[in-house]
Amino acid sequence: MLLMIFTLSLCLSVSLPHIPILTSMHLTRWLQYRIGQLYMISKHSCEQSGGGEGVEVVKNESDTHPEYGRGQLTEKRIYLNSKLPAWAKTFVPRFFYVTEKSWNFYPYTITEYSVSYLPKFSIRIETRFENNNGDNSNVFGDTPTQAENVSFLDILSDPIPEKHYKESEDLSRWQSSKTGRGPLENGWRDNHKPIMCSYKRVQCSFEVYGLQTRTEEFVHRIIRDILLVGHRQAVSWIDEWHGLSLEDVREYEQVMQEKTNSKVKSSQNTQSPTPPRPAFSRSMSVTDERSLMKMGAMPDLSVPNSPVRLNSTPE
Repeated sequence: MLLMIFTLSLCLSVSLPHIPILTSMHLTRWLQYRIGQLYMISKHSCEQSGGGEGVEVVKNESDTHPEYGRGQLTEKRIYLNSKLPAWAKTFVPRFFYVTEKSWNFYPYTITEYSVSYLPKFSIRIETRFENNNGDNSNVFGDTPTQAENVSFLDILSDPIPEKHYKESEDLSRWQSSKTGRGPLENGWRDNHKPIMCSYKRVQCSFEVYGLQTRTEEFVHRIIRDILLVGHRQAVSWIDEWHGLSLEDVREYEQVMQEKTNSKVKSSQNTQSPTPPRPAFSRSMSVTDERSLMKMGAMPDLSVPNSPVRLNSTPE
C-alpha cells in the first residue's frame, strides 16, 4: 500500500467534514477545483486516445451512496497494450483493456481497476481532498500509513517522463493571462495560501509468484506519472476552463467523451489484423522464475532500464 500526497496551487480550498457550514467562498473554490478537474480529465483522455488505444467511457451517471451521499459513477475501458513494458506484453493478449470504475463523492472518491482475464490483479485508489499542504498524517481516519510508504509529489519540481514534457505545461514558466497566477517557484507549498492537497491511498495486488513485486512497482510508477502530468495540465490549462460553470463543463465533458470514444473505436476498426503469436513448444508455469526469464517476462534485473525523466525547473 502506498500513500501519494501532492499539492495544487489553484488558489482553492475544499469543504472538510468537520466544517459545519459551507460558506459561499468555500463553495466557489470547491467548484473551481471540480471544474478544473473535470475539464482536465476530459481533455487529457482525448489527447491520449488514438491508434486503437485510449479511454472509452462506458457509463457516466449520478449515483447515491448510503454512506457518502450523492455523487457520480463512471465506468471506463482503458486500452493500453503499447504502453506496457516488454516483460508484461509476454503474457497478455495483443488487444485488451483495463476496466476502471470510479465513485466520486467529493471530497472523497474511490477508484477501482480490474482485468477480466487476470482475476488476481486489482488496484484500488482512495482519494481525499483537503485545504492543506500535505501535513495530515491520518487523512483517511483509520490506520496511518507507514512513513516509508508515503510519497510526496510536487507538480512543480518532480520529474516526469520526457515524452510528456511540454513547455506550455511547465509550471516554472507558466503564467495565467486570465488570473495572473504563476509561475510557481521553489518553496511554493510552504508559502502559498490557500492551497489544495490531494491524498491518494493506492493499493495494488497481483498474486502471481515472480511477477507480483515487479507489477506492483510498475503500477505505482505509472499512477505517479499520471497524477503529476494530469495535475500540471489542470493548472496550466486554467485559462481554458476558468469562468466555466459546472453545467458548461458537463456539456464539454459529454462532447469530449463522444469524441474520445469515436477515436478509440474507429482506430480499432481500421487496424489490419496481426498474425497470432507462436505457441510455446512446452508448458511453462508462471511460478517458475527461470521459465519467465526465458519468456522475457522477467528481464535481467542487474541491467537498469528506466525512462528519461525531465525536471520542470532548469538545473
